[in-house]
This record gives sequence, C-alpha cells and structure tokens, in this order.
Amino acid sequence: MSSSDSPSAAVERALAMLEAVALESDGLSNAEISRKLKIPKSSASYILRTLENRSYLTRDEESGKYRVGLKILSLSRGALSGLDVRGVALPIMRHLTQQTGLTCHLAILDGPDAVYIEKVEPEGFIRMDTWVGRRMRVHATSVGKALVAHIPQDRLQQMLRQSGMEKRTPKTITTMPRLLKELEKIRGQGYAVDDEENNLGARCVGAPVFNDRGNIEAALGLSGTTQQVSPQTMPRILEALKDAARHISMGMGYRAPHRR
Repeated sequence: MSSSDSPSAAVERALAMLEAVALESDGLSNAEISRKLKIPKSSASYILRTLENRSYLTRDEESGKYRVGLKILSLSRGALSGLDVRGVALPIMRHLTQQTGLTCHLAILDGPDAVYIEKVEPEGFIRMDTWVGRRMRVHATSVGKALVAHIPQDRLQQMLRQSGMEKRTPKTITTMPRLLKELEKIRGQGYAVDDEENNLGARCVGAPVFNDRGNIEAALGLSGTTQQVSPQTMPRILEALKDAARHISMGMGYRAPHRR
C-alpha cells in the first residue's frame, strides 16, 4: 500500500476537503476540490460521496457544488461546551448588537488563527459573511490583533511564520515591524481596529476579554460596513464595545489592577 493510499492519508484528505468547502460560501465542485488540494478526481469523488452520505456535506443538484452539511455542527458541541466564556458573553453580545446595530463576534486564539466561537447578528438586510468556526488571520482582523496584542513577541513571530501575513487587501499589515507598532498602540488604547484590512468595505473593532488569571481568554468584536462604522459613529461604538468586554471579563472573574 502506498502512503497516498494509507488510511491516515484518506483521513487527511477528507479533513482537508471539509476545511476547503467550509471556507467557500458558494461551495466547491469535485473538480475544484481536486485542483485546489491536488487530489486525483476519482479519489476526491469517493471521499465526497462518503461525506455526503454521512451528511457532513450536501451537494447542489444543479451546480454540482458541495457545501458543509448541518451535521458538522454536532462536532462543535463538545469542543465549545467547555468554553464558559460563551455563556457569560452571549447575553452581553445580544445587548451590544441591539445598542449598535452591528454584528457581534466572540473569538478565541487557536494555534495561529482567531476562531469565531459565537456570533450575534442584528435585524436588517446587511449580513456579514461570517460563521461560528470560521478561522481568521490574526494580523488582518480586529479580534485577531486584540487576541495577540499581549502575547510574547517570540511566540507571535512563531505563529506568523506558520500562518504567514497574507495581503488580504491593499490596507493589510504585512510586515512584522508595522504589526508590532500596531499592537503597541492596541495595548495602550485597549481596542483594535480592522480598517478594511481583511475585506474592502468592512470596518471592525475588537477588544480583549480577560479571565480570572489576568490572561486574554477571548476577543469581542463588532463588524459593519465603513458607512456603519464611520469616524462619526466610532466613539460611541468603541465605548459600547469596551464596556461590554469589561463586563464579560468581570463575569470571567477578572479584576482590573488598581492604578497608583
């Protein structure tokens, strides 16, 4: 048996295919998955049929494209159940969304990425193309920058060597010196801004959530269009965000050190 035909290789391929499909809101066809992951079309077809039969993927009959099935949500249940921060944060997130009319996210650091573990959307027509479980680059997002603002520099450099600093838009920070300067600013002001750095037309703000040991547990974020999060509305939005992050931190047992 060749290494490419081994059971472990099949598992790796299946997981890679799930991850690839999850990142594409419009789905991917068998041919697109084969090209993207450099997997023979026949092998991809077999794995896709298995994932579809188990309801982890669904296939659109007209386009032939695969999308993530609802059964995938069952896998997140165990992973997320131990994160008490979600239970503390959710009612505060709902209030924050009502206050601001913006989409609210809660993210944690997982390896080199920020991962959304909760999301609250406002009523209305504007929807952010985000979902629970989505992985985000720390250098290009407000929640990502808030999560890594306080970690040691050598750990940050190791993370970014692993993930890279992809240029998502013309405004993305792509060099370590610039990022370090940005993180220093974030530590001073207590919040991070993604000014069209991940998606053009979108502006996001994020603030850290601390636990009872004084470590960053998560990051709370607000996302909207550049019209929604404008220089005029930014002060009000930031005040609401920082207040909400402070309340979640207090719910996690955090007590801010007294200033002398």
